[in-house]
Amino acid sequence: MSERLPRALDAYLAQTAATSAWLATLPADDFGRPSVLDGWDVRTLVGHLVRSRAGLIEVLGTRSGATAIPVARYVQAYRPAAGEISSGTVEAAGTRVPAELVAALAEPPDAAVREAADGSTDATVLAGHRGPISALDWVRTRVLEAVIHADDLSRSLPDADAGPLVRPALADAVRLLAEMLAESVPGRSVEVRVPPFVAVQAVPGPRHTRGTPPNVMETDGLTWLRIATGRRVFAEAVADGSVRASGNRADLTDHLPLLS
Repeated sequence: MSERLPRALDAYLAQTAATSAWLATLPADDFGRPSVLDGWDVRTLVGHLVRSRAGLIEVLGTRSGATAIPVARYVQAYRPAAGEISSGTVEAAGTRVPAELVAALAEPPDAAVREAADGSTDATVLAGHRGPISALDWVRTRVLEAVIHADDLSRSLPDADAGPLVRPALADAVRLLAEMLAESVPGRSVEVRVPPFVAVQAVPGPRHTRGTPPNVMETDGLTWLRIATGRRVFAEAVADGSVRASGNRADLTDHLPLLS
């Protein structure tokens, strides 16, 4: 394996382990509570994470002779498949009790996940569910999903202590979303800053070359995660000070969310 791929796998496995450990502390009744995702209770959302882990290792074992598509286009291809994903999630949750689902978050074992990636480089093209994708991008999309839904679970259970977001996983998710914005809305007129994780330039318009950029959007990692995935509204985050946007091009309302 190459250098970045095992790091991404480590981030994914660390996040799912942290989420599993947190879920194991919850009373069984919490799993029947509605989640922040329409139509799913907490148990079903956990089932989605179980399904995602199985999909990770399934796709890692494939190969494609096609050219990998950009990660932003790959992730956005999930939107039209929302119904299929929802039905597959319900099936994954099945009738399993919470303890069974929490235990299933460790299956296949970590060693099996890493073994599935043996022989792959960052650029190895896999036959993903939504098209050909590089091995590194595939694993990073799984990290993104693990982080997003770990936060969804915490928001679904506001009376409980928030579940942990593992820093390497959060960092990778934040960077991937920033890269997706730059890929989806290419340009150099706005500098998007999410310290300490990433800064990218995006949005068509005049290019800035020296001094302080006239159009800057800056926020923290968790807020960026939420506004980029439709969990928060950009304008509301600006209004409460979670996002600092300066310059007439720094309003990203027309470009967000990147996925939902």
